[in-house]
Amino acid sequence: MPTQDHWITTPVTPDLLRGALDVERTERGLLPHRLPARARAQCADPQLAMAEAQPSGVRLVFRTRATAVELDTLPTKRVYRGAPPRPDGVYDLLVNGRPAGRGSVAGGDTVTVDMATWTAERQSGPVGTLRFTGLPGGVKEIEIWLPHNETTELVALRTDAPVEPAPDPDRRVWLHHGSSISHGSDAASPTTTWPALAARLGGVELINLGLGGSALLDPFTARTLRDTPADLISVKIGINLVNADLMRLRAFGPAVHGFLDTVREGHPDTPLLVVSPILCPIHEDTPGPSVLDPGSPGTGRLRFRAAGDPAEAAAGKLTLRVIREELARIVAQRAADDPRLHHLDGRELYGEADSAELPLPDDLHPDAVTHRRIGERFAGLVFTPGGVFGTL
Repeated sequence: MPTQDHWITTPVTPDLLRGALDVERTERGLLPHRLPARARAQCADPQLAMAEAQPSGVRLVFRTRATAVELDTLPTKRVYRGAPPRPDGVYDLLVNGRPAGRGSVAGGDTVTVDMATWTAERQSGPVGTLRFTGLPGGVKEIEIWLPHNETTELVALRTDAPVEPAPDPDRRVWLHHGSSISHGSDAASPTTTWPALAARLGGVELINLGLGGSALLDPFTARTLRDTPADLISVKIGINLVNADLMRLRAFGPAVHGFLDTVREGHPDTPLLVVSPILCPIHEDTPGPSVLDPGSPGTGRLRFRAAGDPAEAAAGKLTLRVIREELARIVAQRAADDPRLHHLDGRELYGEADSAELPLPDDLHPDAVTHRRIGERFAGLVFTPGGVFGTL
């Protein structure tokens, strides 16, 4: 290990980050954001604030000869009263694009959430250190993927050789928006969320705007997509609108049109893929909201249930089946004048047979194995020759 005198400290600056759309200087470091400040200012929802500050798809990227790297971070841990302890967030190390290590950081701030009242208490904690040693010699590109589900302030970067920003990759940029499933839900690590896996298989550079609980057709999210440079764009719409019980069918169609109109203002000719929800049996024909099963906290395993009444769908309450039909109709209508707009039924990524083999553990979110399946399916359907994002 290098001694204290042999460490080189490099300021963590925005040019070392990929996948973040904004950064905030805090008292202790640099906080990546996945929504710009203007968008964050337009919604005070704490769920959105948590989701966009969790750096899914955000990575620190640099070139160096270093064989040892230390990264000081301040994570924010979340504790849910009555629920099993959550594991520490995972950092993935890639060297020249290949997996080379994995680690976690203890300590940090703690937010304790009471699921009965959905109130939260925050307690400050110490900065922790992530350390990777024994890296290969020579000039190489280092990527440290930040935890997809843990807010992370970057405090200090130390190496035993100088660091410089990596050159811009010669890859197409894929901008994706979706719900907690796209955010990463219960994936094993940041490089194994389904969008990260699909991006690697598709040979593209990922910007992940999967926002847990917050894929709600918000205008500020549409403007963010509009204003972010990208070669390929996908939007996965549906599950959050049902489990939040946010709108009715009358509002849904125009909201989808408005969302796509806004995206097209900035990307008139970019391939744009609309993805409907994967199979979720509790909400296929039963409207939301999704609620925590009152018996699950005491069992050590959280589960959700649909609290709506199937009969309410006739009055315009949304179910996943209704949403899929409406999205297919809207895309077909618009595609007559927009040939680079496409539709993918989410059940092609995870459908009835998959549900029988790999049921959603909490009845709402896929596990790590299912993330891999969805990522591989998406890449096979979308990025291969003949797919809507296939190379020309």
